[in-house]
Amino acid sequence: MGETVLIVDDETAILESVSGILQDEGFSVVAANCSRDALAMIKKCNPSLVLLDVWMPDEDGLTLLTRLKTLRPNMPVILITGHGTIDTAVRAIRLGAVDFLEKPLSLDGLVQAVKGAIGNEVTKVDVLPVSQTVKNRYRGSKRVSSVPQRTVAKSVVIGGVGLHSGVRTGLILQPLGLNNGIRFSSLAGDGVVEAHLDNVDLTGYATTLLKDGMRVRTVEHFMSSLHAYGITNLLVKVEGELPILDGSASEFCELLESAGIEEQAGTLPQIVIKEPISVTDGLDAEISISPYEGFKITYELSHPPPVGDQTYTFELDSPAAFCNEIAPARTFGFLNEVSELEEMGLAKGGKLDNVILVSDHGVINTPLRFLEEFARHKILDIIGDFYLLGRPISGAVHARKTGHTENIALLRKIRETMKL
Repeated sequence: MGETVLIVDDETAILESVSGILQDEGFSVVAANCSRDALAMIKKCNPSLVLLDVWMPDEDGLTLLTRLKTLRPNMPVILITGHGTIDTAVRAIRLGAVDFLEKPLSLDGLVQAVKGAIGNEVTKVDVLPVSQTVKNRYRGSKRVSSVPQRTVAKSVVIGGVGLHSGVRTGLILQPLGLNNGIRFSSLAGDGVVEAHLDNVDLTGYATTLLKDGMRVRTVEHFMSSLHAYGITNLLVKVEGELPILDGSASEFCELLESAGIEEQAGTLPQIVIKEPISVTDGLDAEISISPYEGFKITYELSHPPPVGDQTYTFELDSPAAFCNEIAPARTFGFLNEVSELEEMGLAKGGKLDNVILVSDHGVINTPLRFLEEFARHKILDIIGDFYLLGRPISGAVHARKTGHTENIALLRKIRETMKL
């Protein structure tokens, strides 16, 4: 038999079914139906992993989790529950759990979670200081022909509210092995949506992914941070919509910093633009990409007063540059559009502290972080949307009065032109 897994659950049916599944996968399984027996079993057999139910007859799972991590700090624990919320998941990960699964359990999701927690699914080379995460990706102004594959070094979690749904939500980030890409799944582990152009569903006011009935909304700020840090393989557990946080990508950068970066034994070829490619909406909105050794974006924003015209150029040559110049730029919206968005069922989570709100007289709720904050935020969105091709791209982007719809249209034309 292989690694030993301890299952702690007071439901006999769960113990029997999960034991059978894991034994079929080659694991040795032991079980306990209360906290006292679980502690005794850990001392007796020193399992490689614990599957722990939140609701126990003698002690709740979060309290037992704290005791287990004191007893065996390096032993991975996965929490499982039939009554979970994102707040419970946040607490569990912060207390030291490596994963959080909702009942009814997905069989594939359970097996993947167990293998990933024990370490069978992640090929690791070295944990890099964040300042070195793009060391091999750029040489001066020239981008190399391939980039190292990377994942996060440990599980981390963040909670918040969805901008459009208004629902409490959050993210659990987990390491993922070579050539898996960025994957979104539910807390139960059933259903996966790859962060890829093929799965783009809606682009109005945010980028939404959809596959086999599973929808993930507002992915662009998070994807922008992954692009900047060179993360190529990652499992992201989320329910419905990513949190808006303060309307920027700064907290996502902090989350990746806290997770650390794991460089893996593999590379990805970059996409190198060989000729100019552009799309237009037929009016004055246009976005194009041209050959360039690196990834540079110029955005021209033009709105009636009081916003006016803004132009900003940014080159993505390090996470530090992204975190300083682009990540802090926040989502913005116009007061006269609020009622229209509400009628569309959007912006339910928009608050004075996570959106720059603009009236006919100017910004009404917050000082701007940059003179060109609106243009910088558009660049933030472009960096995120452009990571939906699945690998970095070398070229110079120029955009004027565009949004997610035009970003995705250009990606599709790039794929068609270059036969990707």
